[in-house]
Amino acid sequence: MNMKTVSIVIPCRNEVAYIAACLESIAASDFPKEQLSVFVCDGMSNDGTTDIIKHYAEKYPYIHLILNEQRTTPYALNMGITNSNSDVVIILGAHSTIEKDFIERNIEVLFSDDQIGCCGGILTNSYADEKSLIIGYAMSQPFGVGNAHFRTGDKEGYVDTVAFGAYKREVFEKVGLFDEKLTRNQDDEYNFRLTQAGYKIFLSKNIQSYYVVRSGFNKLFQQYYQYGYWKVYVNKKHKRITTLRQTIPFCFMLFLVVGLVLSFLNKYCALAYLAILLCYIILAFMHSGGSQFTFKQRLKVVKSFLILHISYGLGYAEGIWDFMICRKTPGKRRSQLTR
Repeated sequence: MNMKTVSIVIPCRNEVAYIAACLESIAASDFPKEQLSVFVCDGMSNDGTTDIIKHYAEKYPYIHLILNEQRTTPYALNMGITNSNSDVVIILGAHSTIEKDFIERNIEVLFSDDQIGCCGGILTNSYADEKSLIIGYAMSQPFGVGNAHFRTGDKEGYVDTVAFGAYKREVFEKVGLFDEKLTRNQDDEYNFRLTQAGYKIFLSKNIQSYYVVRSGFNKLFQQYYQYGYWKVYVNKKHKRITTLRQTIPFCFMLFLVVGLVLSFLNKYCALAYLAILLCYIILAFMHSGGSQFTFKQRLKVVKSFLILHISYGLGYAEGIWDFMICRKTPGKRRSQLTR
């Protein structure tokens, strides 16, 4: 019998539609509950989420509610970690559910090699409506998100980051906690520090979780704008670009702006600009789902690709201006998490 103890930390705010399903999936897991603790760190929800968590905490003694007055994800993560004393800490999202063997599979991979400090699995999207289906599909394609293998499911092995990572306790003792200044990208930044400390991150296709994709193109734009913006702060902190894929949307956005200006000055520049744009649209359409979608739905997938790339690129550009050129520190306005 596996005697490892596990804590699951769930950052949460205003998730009344999802938190019950998340906690139910944990309760239904095969892992022995006497070895499990669940810390739901709620950011002062005002939609009834807290009442649901309290109900589950009364029903299951291993579930605990922690109030996060700071209301941001890294504070929630650190509160959960510091309140736990388990061998393993798993980070989970309130929009997610897990397979019955999710916890046990994480433990098997995590302790299969002393060099592995973090592991995770494939994130399968589930959908509330057609719009979330379209957005989720775009976010699962390499054309949309590059080599984010935990989304695309096209790799098993060592990677630079995972979603819903499981961490050995020793990692937090050696690497420290999450950076509380980061509204977004706190997991990517932490995993970068983890690998710099000599640990490896393993992605296993046997570890399965599910994530309900939020619907709304505006929310998608805001989410990826923040990803791009905060990625520059991470770059500044570590004095290097942590992954090559982060620069591609910025270069694309730069091409759109500079190419448009040059097109007004020279007809050959205009022709080249239009030709490259046409290639982009053709490639986007080729990756838009084929026969599983109608023509209209495929156009919406292409729209999602454009939103992913342009919003991230614009956020990255503002991050360069704020953090690199103006030497600003993270402000309160940008520390508000968009949903």
